[in-house]
Amino acid sequence: MAEDSEFKLLSTINSPADLRKLKPEQLEQLSKELRQYIIEVLAENPGHFGSSLGSVELTVALHYVLNTPYDKIVWDVGHQAYGHKILTGRREEFNTLRKFGGISGFPNPQESEYDAFVAGHASNSISAALGMAIASRLKNEKRQVVAIIGDGSMTGGLAFEGLNNTSSAPNDLLIISQRQQYGYRPAGRRFEPIAGQNYDFSDIQ
Repeated sequence: MAEDSEFKLLSTINSPADLRKLKPEQLEQLSKELRQYIIEVLAENPGHFGSSLGSVELTVALHYVLNTPYDKIVWDVGHQAYGHKILTGRREEFNTLRKFGGISGFPNPQESEYDAFVAGHASNSISAALGMAIASRLKNEKRQVVAIIGDGSMTGGLAFEGLNNTSSAPNDLLIISQRQQYGYRPAGRRFEPIAGQNYDFSDIQ
């Protein structure tokens, strides 16, 4: 593993609060360091590789603009969240990923307050995040809830059900379709109708 000198910015980030102290022009360099850190750790302790590399900039941006952990991020599939784990206080433990006694390969609320919900390949992020968003609205909380769904999760029926429910319940939910080139298999191109709309995910980047 490389020394901290190779990760000058990343080595100073122990929580998103530290991340928010950076200047916007430093975020590109942080993203490069975060991606390299994931590569080096997974070279010795293999895990889900491409999906987390494809979500690095998104992870940095969300934690920079949101007030996490008060604001909630729900990942789906969960193994896109390696960068999220590193930025939320688990950098030093990241090399224990998926090992006995180590940190989980997926978000786990019992592991960190930054992990809003357990999500593997369940296609459940939209439904779960919608419930959080509606609950926050009923409690008059000014809380942003984000569902990040990608890497094949949009092929699950539960995701469609969640999308339909978003159109029938007042909410302030942000849904991010994280479509990557690193999925396990090509996902179906067209889904219709969802929430009263037709979507061609090959045209949404």
